[in-house]
Amino acid sequence: MRFPDLLSMSLNNLRRRKLRTALTVLGVVIGTASIVVMVSLGIGMKELNRELIGSYGSLTSIEVSSDMYGGGGDSSSEPLYLTDEKVEELRRIEHVKSVYPLLQVNAFFRQGKYSTQTQLTGAPREYLEQIPLGKGQLPPAGSSELSLIYGNAVIQWFDDGKGSNRYWETGVLPDVDFMGRPMFVIFDTDAYYQSQNPESNVKAPKKYLIPTAGVVEGEPNDFNDYAYSVYTELEPLEQQLRRIFKKNPIPGQPTNKKGKPYRYFIYNNCVVNVEDMEHVTEVQKQLTDMGFQAYSRADWMEQTEKQSKMIQMVLGGIGAVSLLVAAIGIANTMMMSIYERTKEIGVLKVLGCDMRVIRNMFLLESGFIGFLGGIIGLLFSLVVSFSINHFLDVAQTMTGMAGDISRIPVWLASSSVGFAVLVGMLAGFFPAVRAMRLSPLAAIRNE
Repeated sequence: MRFPDLLSMSLNNLRRRKLRTALTVLGVVIGTASIVVMVSLGIGMKELNRELIGSYGSLTSIEVSSDMYGGGGDSSSEPLYLTDEKVEELRRIEHVKSVYPLLQVNAFFRQGKYSTQTQLTGAPREYLEQIPLGKGQLPPAGSSELSLIYGNAVIQWFDDGKGSNRYWETGVLPDVDFMGRPMFVIFDTDAYYQSQNPESNVKAPKKYLIPTAGVVEGEPNDFNDYAYSVYTELEPLEQQLRRIFKKNPIPGQPTNKKGKPYRYFIYNNCVVNVEDMEHVTEVQKQLTDMGFQAYSRADWMEQTEKQSKMIQMVLGGIGAVSLLVAAIGIANTMMMSIYERTKEIGVLKVLGCDMRVIRNMFLLESGFIGFLGGIIGLLFSLVVSFSINHFLDVAQTMTGMAGDISRIPVWLASSSVGFAVLVGMLAGFFPAVRAMRLSPLAAIRNE
């Protein structure tokens, strides 16, 4: 028997019992929709968590800091500093794309009556080019002039110097305009605070008028990797510090056993950028083996993805129960069909029909039930997914980030239909084998 004839016979058999077929298909629809929606929620939570972590910074970067005591905290060992030589060594690690050394110093910033002390970070130009600017722009490449980029949340730290009008107490931002008015910067913070003591003979340090290059994109309450720091290009900052302190120790820079400053700068930390997220853990291990303290968002993401996978398995299992019930319904439908068509099966056998044709006929019927239920179930799940994403604020509640919590990728849509067909055929396999093994004479005599 040709396949088109076999398919036509199977569909006609299903049409003869429309209500029973419709109810069986409905079971597959519910089962398929349950699996797709449940799994889509798990996928959505995983991707939202990844987007949330990614919004705080790159997922392929590793933050490396010096082990100031050496030997993982053993004070008897030599400290492990991040110098230019060490930075070059990090660049030679396999899968490392680039390394950005960061020099951090405390500085005092004043504009009018408002002031604050915060961290000034010197970074290579390549690092600064990654900072999203809401206002201003970077100075021309190769410029020796020191200019500053302010984090979008730095303004929160300014106060009037009298302990009043603080943003954290009043909720009102201070009248500080980074782009419109000059900002004075004091680099020698130790001398500044000593000069504030009337009994001290320390002279007030010099103030420097430093222009503003730009302000990080975002509102003052928005958090990102650059929100709470002030940035400048590394080389001009090093030149400025050498001019100010000359041969004296620079605050924040370590000194040797004699209290003398080193001839070179020691970086507080550096950012190691890895070629691909798959190699982050491998590179991070090499860095810790070298004695450095290394942190990446891959650690955080790994923990959240383990939780997401567990939730996804639980949700998928709940949906699978519905499809299992639907499979039982398909098996029951096919068994009933055999009992009703026993005589028809006997006639086919007496006429010399191949046993496999009879088996395939029932498998086609059960497979078509699965296919029809899978298609309708997928369409229904798309409607449910759209409703969850657009009418319920589930994503914000569960992950703290706005976005679609239910996501149905192409692979999930196609595999759900294929899985429904497979479940249908598996459910119809035993009834098909039973039909194939019926005795022809007993089947013909059957009323």
